[in-house]
Formats: sequence, C-alpha cells, structure tokens
Amino acid sequence: MMRGDSLEQDLRLLINNPKYSDVEILCEDKKKLYGCRAILAARSEVFDRLLYNGMKESYENQISFPKINSIGMEIILEYIYTGSIKEESLTKDNVIESYYAADFLQLTELQNFIMNTFKKTLKNYCTENYSPELLSKFAEKIPLTEDNIFLNLLVEAVAVIPLNNIEFGRLSIKGIQYLLSCTYEKEKLFATVEYEVFRYSAILAAKQVSNDAHKTLMERLPTLEQLEQVMNSAQVDNDDKSIINHQEIAKELEPLVKYIDFMRIDGQILVEIIEPLGIIPAKIILFVYRKKVRLTKSELNNTRGIPIPIYSKYVWDELERGSNVLIKENGKIVCLKSATDSWRNVRAKMILEGKGIFEWDFIMEKACVNAWVGVCAPENLSYEFFAGKQLTGWVLGTNGYCYNSNKGSSYCPPFGDGSRITVHLDMNKRTCSFIVNGTKYPEVSAWNNLPSKLYPVASFNYPARLRIQPHQKSV
Repeated sequence: MMRGDSLEQDLRLLINNPKYSDVEILCEDKKKLYGCRAILAARSEVFDRLLYNGMKESYENQISFPKINSIGMEIILEYIYTGSIKEESLTKDNVIESYYAADFLQLTELQNFIMNTFKKTLKNYCTENYSPELLSKFAEKIPLTEDNIFLNLLVEAVAVIPLNNIEFGRLSIKGIQYLLSCTYEKEKLFATVEYEVFRYSAILAAKQVSNDAHKTLMERLPTLEQLEQVMNSAQVDNDDKSIINHQEIAKELEPLVKYIDFMRIDGQILVEIIEPLGIIPAKIILFVYRKKVRLTKSELNNTRGIPIPIYSKYVWDELERGSNVLIKENGKIVCLKSATDSWRNVRAKMILEGKGIFEWDFIMEKACVNAWVGVCAPENLSYEFFAGKQLTGWVLGTNGYCYNSNKGSSYCPPFGDGSRITVHLDMNKRTCSFIVNGTKYPEVSAWNNLPSKLYPVASFNYPARLRIQPHQKSV
C-alpha cells in the first residue's frame, strides 16, 4: 500500500517515530517515546493543557508522566494517532496500564473500548482467567472507588472463583482488599465461604511477613473440609496457640479485617481456631461473641452476598484424568494436548450421592468426533479409553447416542460446537436424562438402576474442549 491510500496507515507511520516528532514522552519506567505536539493536543485536552500552557513544558522538548508506564503510553499513542485499537493489542500485561493512562488523559472512548474488550475476554472460553492478576494491578494503580465500572467488572470476575483455587501470589493484599471491600454487605455473587475468606487473607498476610510465618499459618488454618475432620476428631489443642510473629501478621492483615464478616464464621471455629492465633483484635472477637449470644439461631449464611459455593465443586479433578489431558481456567475447562489413539476421560470433583435431583451443564466449546458427557461410578473407570465401553460409564455423545458397557442407543439429534448439555440426574429413582440446547429428552431407558454414588464425567479426543458449570436456566 502506497502513502496516500489510507489515512490510518499513513498516521501509523508517525507513532513513536523520532523523525516526525517534536516532543519526547518520558514514562514511569524511564523509557522515552516520541510524539507530535499538535496531534497530541488536538486529540486530548490534557495534552493540550500540558503542552500549550505557557509554562516550561510549552518550550521544552520533553514531557514527563511519572505514573504512566510505557506499555500503557504506547496504546495511548496508537489510539491518538489512528482513532482505534486492535483488540489483540490489549493483553494482560498492558490492559491496566492502558486503562489508567486513558483515564488520566480523559480518553473516555478508549476507556470504554478497554472495558468492552475485557468483557469479551471473560466470555471467551479459550482464554485463561487472569482477572486476579488484573485486579491486583488495578489496586496498585488506581484508587478504590466502588462506582468504577472496570473495577466492578474485575471484582465480579474474581468473586465467582473460590479463593482456594487462586494460587498465592496471583492476588495481592491490596487486590483482595478491593475484592472484599466491593463485596462486603453487598448482594453480589460470591463463591467463597467466609471462613475461607479469613483463611486466605491470613495466610496471604503471613506470606508478606516471612516463609516461616506462611508455613505456620498453613498448618494452623486448615481448609474448611479439613477443619470439619479436625473438629469432629477432637484434635484441637488449645494449649500454646500463640504464634511468635502474630503482631507482624496482624499488621499486614489489618487492611482486610474490617471487610471480613466474622459473624458468618461458626462460633466454635472462632473460639478454637481463630482467636488463639492472636492476629485479630480482641475487641472485634468480643463484639462478634456478644452478637452471636443474642442470636437464638443462625441468621446469616456462611457466605457473603449471593452464595455460589457450587462453583468450588463443579470443576474438573486434576487427580482423576487420563494421560495428555489438560485442565484449564481454574478447573472449568478440559482439553487434550494433542490427538491420542483413543478417547481420554476426566471426572469432576462434584460427588453425587444421597437422595435428590442434581443438574449441571456441559458446554461443548469445541467438539471432536463423538465427544461424550455424562456420569461415572467412583470405582473401576479407566481414564485411558472410551467411558461408554466401560461398565462404570454412562455417557451421551455428539452423535446423539447414549452408551454404557459398549451398548448404544439413539437418544437425540446430533449436536456440535457451542452446544449446552444439561444432565438431569434423579438419585431418587437412579435415572438420568438430558436437556440438549434447551430441548428436554426423556430418561435413558437402559439406565434404570444407576449406582448410589456418581461423578460427572467427560470422554473426548483432540481437539475437543469442554466446560463444566452449575446448571444455568435459560432466561
């Protein structure tokens, strides 16, 4: 393409080009970028005020932005010169810097573009969920204001991930402070019970103090599932519970304490586990005790906001999968590294037992030749070949057939990419049926005496990609 054919392409030649520039832009990381005063001022009132204010910036050939990194300023320059940004230009490494720079320079349309791109990223099942890292970067860069739309998008994205599924280091102290502040006493979806909120916060605070403090808190604060075993087995020892550096941990934890709802934590856990650590102010513990005494029964859920603890269950199990199987997006997505000689199986963590009706969704983000979903028994399932050929696997395939013990029967029309399959498991009758893309089909007649304990399962080959999630009713 020759010059003169495209205004956008011609203007791109000016971006960060010393040859056509008359001002240097010095960024937070000391890197210099280059710009044209007239274009910068015409496109941004902030640049106009800085470059044509009659002060020294008007005459010098350099302007400084001590709080804007060069990776954010590069996006700003692309937008100022061309009027647009390619979605692929925004990455987890520059999106927060770009948003901060756009906010500082009052480029509202660019801010909106960044937020809309992030929304699309959340809906794109092929992208890893890096919202904890983004929330942490946002917290370090931008002051906390709960009416910030981008902040609320980040908080909503992180709130539906159980904190136990977020590795320490992905969410900073300030990041979790923003998360807890924006969800405290709010009717928002939240996946983590309050004890686990305290546990994650305390361990994260201890990690800032020392490796020894981190190790101690990991030992002293079991997960909720482990805690139930400890409490039931009477293994709690109240003697010598204080920890050497509890004051340092308390100081690191201080910004988070006021956003932890201790009223939602069981009283016995407060007495036996939390209070003896000495990292929560005594006045807070005493206040909670007094309020709990006044309650004739529990008036609070153990999870803030709108509880969604099921998110912590409907994930694929890293320990129960075939070879070559990849589990992504905090356990929600499963796929294969490459093609294999037979189907591979993976089961979910959610155990289905007792009486009642269970429903959950499989999303066929990418299908292969006959990808399969359904249920399996906890014993005697090989993860290395097709579940439908095995005695302990009951699955429906994209070809519309149901299989178990290598016996198949036609069940529904074939389905493919983007399909949503809802499993309807009636444990009262030990039967199973499916809803495929909104159409409900009858119980599978051959599956009339399923085991008393089951797990969700998928059987697939490359390039299939399957998501598991709690059942979401169509609006």
